[in-house]
Amino acid sequence: MALTAPPLDDATLTEQGLTVTAPSADRGKILLIACGALAHEILALKRANGWDHLDLQCLPANLHLWPDRIPAAVESAIAAHRAAYDRFFVVYADCGTGGLLQAKCAELGVEMVAGPHCYSFFEGNAAFAAKSETEFTAFYLTDFLVRQFDAFVWRPMGLDRHPELRDMYFGNYTKLVYQAQLDDPALDVKARECADRLGLAYERRLTGYGDLAPALAAVAHPVA
Repeated sequence: MALTAPPLDDATLTEQGLTVTAPSADRGKILLIACGALAHEILALKRANGWDHLDLQCLPANLHLWPDRIPAAVESAIAAHRAAYDRFFVVYADCGTGGLLQAKCAELGVEMVAGPHCYSFFEGNAAFAAKSETEFTAFYLTDFLVRQFDAFVWRPMGLDRHPELRDMYFGNYTKLVYQAQLDDPALDVKARECADRLGLAYERRLTGYGDLAPALAAVAHPVA
């Protein structure tokens, strides 16, 4: 299935998301309803594994600035495509909805990826939980958030206008942890710059896709 305009760039994924054309008549089609911040990773997994029966629609990534809006946006996306697909899978974790997204998915009869947020499932939910008692002063970024740091951190927090607020916001953090999905030296440099701008120590972890890969594999090839 071809992707429609707008093109797959981070600014578009932040503001508009990603849509799909009307599905073909093939049965067995599955629609992934995902956060725009995960589009690059999901499409990479689709290409690598030949999961052509998984279609993708992404909601705007900037919904994370208003997490209370995510459940209703997911519900609307599913309602718009309910007649065309056999199955849906929501590629959001809880993402700050306080359990409301899980409740909405249960109401709609659809599954969602496990975990409290994408930092957890990229790290691996079990590994992230094991670190949680000692890493509560860590601030996390993914590939997407490194590229979109100004759009998701610097400007929404007003630091472009009032940089003096930085220490008030981040004074209780000790380090920035960059969870790298790709081994990209340019992103490593940019992530270090983000840490410097926040006045935090820097740590990079090459997590790859973490639990996202097996979660989508289970959707693509469900066990009877």
